[in-house]
Amino acid sequence: MERGPVVGAGPGTGARIRALLGCLVKVLLWVASALLYFGSEQAARLLGSPCLRRLYHAWLAAVVIFGPLLQFHVNSRTIFASHGNFFNIKFVNSAWGWTCTFLGGFVLLVVFLATRRVAVTARHLSRLVVGAAVWRGAGRAFLLIEDLTGSCFEPLPQGLLLHELPDRRSCLAAGHQWRGYTVSSHTFLLTFCCLLMAEEAAVFAKYLAHGLPAGAPLRLVFLLNVLLLGLWNFLLLCTVIYFHQYTHKVVGAAVGTFAWYLTYGSWYHQPWSPGSPGHGIFPRTHSSRKHN
Repeated sequence: MERGPVVGAGPGTGARIRALLGCLVKVLLWVASALLYFGSEQAARLLGSPCLRRLYHAWLAAVVIFGPLLQFHVNSRTIFASHGNFFNIKFVNSAWGWTCTFLGGFVLLVVFLATRRVAVTARHLSRLVVGAAVWRGAGRAFLLIEDLTGSCFEPLPQGLLLHELPDRRSCLAAGHQWRGYTVSSHTFLLTFCCLLMAEEAAVFAKYLAHGLPAGAPLRLVFLLNVLLLGLWNFLLLCTVIYFHQYTHKVVGAAVGTFAWYLTYGSWYHQPWSPGSPGHGIFPRTHSSRKHN
């Protein structure tokens, strides 16, 4: 009995499969590129609105002032209520490092692509150096306040026993606890980072309006900064709900807002400063020359 020819996958079938996969990859890349461009355009328009930026300040104030009231309506056993949760350890404790990394890349690309001048780029990046100095200085000031207002206590089964040890170092060396007024450094840092990132990212709307180079890498870096800004807002809300005393959080946020005002709201508008975001990097139009 003779067998018929065996039908198998010939070389033509393999070529068709490869062509189909190639078309599928192209479609996925086109969709990803369209979403990237659409998302970056909408986010830039949103962050570039002066009215929305003013409302954003009110939003942060409302989060810090009224956010603690949510502690009576949320689950106290959620992962975000633990000091050792992943986001608290990996992000909040290193918030300035994450902010510098993402925002530094964005400022570098925007300023250099707009001006092609290293000196101007370095001047704008120096705002992050100032921010780092503000963060370190505030941290030391908070520790000094805690030292000046604190006392030494020894934990006992019956409660706390007050000791007359003069400073934190000798108190901790004796195995006791030093308790003073502790300004929430996390609330300060997250508030300062939120205001700083919103101010820096707002430049992208004007950058796009001038028709400057805005390829996929720059748009992706911008959207990563937007996502990080959203994460800082969420973690700030978690911080004010689950951690620290009320006045400690309010004072921390107030100091962060004041630090933003001294830098972005005041000093950076002076000629002897690092300059405000976007200052001196966009080509001057005919109307602006005529006005000046």
